[in-house]
Amino acid sequence: MWLVVGLGNPGAKYARNRHNIGFMVVDELVRKHGLPAWSTKLGGEATAGIVTTERGRERAQLLKPMEFMNLSGFAVQRTAAFHKVEVDHILVVHDEIDLPFGAVRLKNGGGHGGHNGLRSIQEQLADPKFARLRMGVGRPPHGRSPAAPGANVPPGNKDAAGWVLSDFPSAQTRAVDAMIAAGCEDIECVLAKGIVAAMNQHNARPVVTGS
Repeated sequence: MWLVVGLGNPGAKYARNRHNIGFMVVDELVRKHGLPAWSTKLGGEATAGIVTTERGRERAQLLKPMEFMNLSGFAVQRTAAFHKVEVDHILVVHDEIDLPFGAVRLKNGGGHGGHNGLRSIQEQLADPKFARLRMGVGRPPHGRSPAAPGANVPPGNKDAAGWVLSDFPSAQTRAVDAMIAAGCEDIECVLAKGIVAAMNQHNARPVVTGS
């Protein structure tokens, strides 16, 4: 069984933030497969059920940590321990400023890249080898680092934080919906075939435009 974690911040004011696209993807997966309603447990909202994939029916545990982004790891660690899910069967869905808007990519392990949710998960699991589904939100269009004029805004920079904590503009609604649909397909493939085969199958996908 896989534990699929969508990252975001709780509360209506954050619901459409770029930082909350992980929540959006797992919410859509629940809707698409008719999984039970979310219930509160172990520091997050959780549900579980059968996800239909190209290889058949796969059981998955889904989680939205509810202790804010920089504390996400606590709910992930508790849930993984409770359900006896190993690190290599955890898939975390998160926003990624180092990918252009519309890019959807899988990754097996790695660092946190300045992402506070990934940092927290890595610290609490004491292991970076969990899989990631990276949802590209891009960087601020004119963002520059004050310390290095001409350079991109680095992860953790104040401008980058403001960018991910702002909403997707309404003009991008169709593209965001298409990204979420692509994210669900990637999750289904991981559940069916594992992270490496899913990366080989889906990471060549072009940037999603919603057109």
